[in-house]
Amino acid sequence: MSLKNLLDTSTDSSLSGQKWHILRQSIVKHLLSSGNATIAELSAELQSSVPTVTKAVNELLSEAYVVDMGKITNSSGRRPSLYSINPTSAYFLGVNVNRSSMSIGLQNIKNEFVSIELDSSFKLENTPESLQELCNLINSFIEDTSVEKKMIVGVCINLSGRINSMEGFSYNYFFTENRPLAEIISEQLGLPVHLENDTRAMTFGEYREGVVDGEQNIIFLNYSWGVAIGMITDGKLYYGKSGYAGEFGHSTIFNNEIMCQCGKLGCLETEISGWALIDQFKSAIKDGKQSKVTLDEKGVDTQHNAIINGAVNLEDTLCIDLITKQSEQMGRYLSIILNIFNPDLLVIGGDFAQLGDYALLPIQAALKKYSLGLVNRDMKLKKSVLGRRAGVIGACCVIKEKMLSPLMNV
Repeated sequence: MSLKNLLDTSTDSSLSGQKWHILRQSIVKHLLSSGNATIAELSAELQSSVPTVTKAVNELLSEAYVVDMGKITNSSGRRPSLYSINPTSAYFLGVNVNRSSMSIGLQNIKNEFVSIELDSSFKLENTPESLQELCNLINSFIEDTSVEKKMIVGVCINLSGRINSMEGFSYNYFFTENRPLAEIISEQLGLPVHLENDTRAMTFGEYREGVVDGEQNIIFLNYSWGVAIGMITDGKLYYGKSGYAGEFGHSTIFNNEIMCQCGKLGCLETEISGWALIDQFKSAIKDGKQSKVTLDEKGVDTQHNAIINGAVNLEDTLCIDLITKQSEQMGRYLSIILNIFNPDLLVIGGDFAQLGDYALLPIQAALKKYSLGLVNRDMKLKKSVLGRRAGVIGACCVIKEKMLSPLMNV
């Protein structure tokens, strides 16, 4: 039986029926947060009698929401059983859509992937055909897994650009109907769908399953083709009033008259980003600089990765020089963010995180130079550990948090 059933309101409208439903939900909530517990521990936590809790746990066992993990081995006297959430009682589907690929994964309630596909071929275009292909690929993925669709609690789809997660609208892609994109995709999949900005999802994935170690106020930098930041404040994703917080790359900083992809001039992304790096590389070659790297003009979406690879694997001097210069600038403008927010932790993620010290050391040096000493001294700087899985992990974490929130608020 799917955990979806337990998330719904009780079909028994009597007072005793409602109380019983809440008790069952509370047991599941405690096991989700603690990992496992004995009957005695559940009884003490929920302030309910041992016989009542035992009866409820036995029901949950028979309905396959809970599993018996066996007897506690280090207990004297009669050894109690340890109970945990059944990992197969609920699944969460995460989809991360990039310009020329998509990643998709299915996690169980224990955050374990039962199926995952990274960087599958997909061309993101603002057309009905592209949207239909996306839905077809997701449905095919679900059909190829061993999990029944009814066991999937919900789906989170990450897209870049302006995403109104609260209302389910995307204003950069598939904005063709005057109704939420989440609703349109939900009809195609037959599942609840949540839309999320890709950087925000990556931020939450890093917070839940990545490099974060107890920090509650975090800035995550997605340094890739474009540039954006995600923010965690007091352990929660920060969206802003309308859900568009984090558009760091579209801050008008430079007086360079370069048109940004957002339509404005002089945005941070025009000189500090993957697509800016490509222009800078081409300009340097035109000026007579030498490099081991040759860019494939047909693969514009992966050209910045070729330059990154040139620095990391070929130790190409031009690639390293360009990346160092960009990273120093990035650190300078990130210092503004640090001075304003004073976070516990700054995480460097996205494609440029692959560069390791080639990017981190110049960023760190610039942060020390330009941010306030007291702010920088109290902050940790780390590189993302999730790599290419960051988006799909984040999507799974976001939809799990969203779908289980009614249960966690019991």
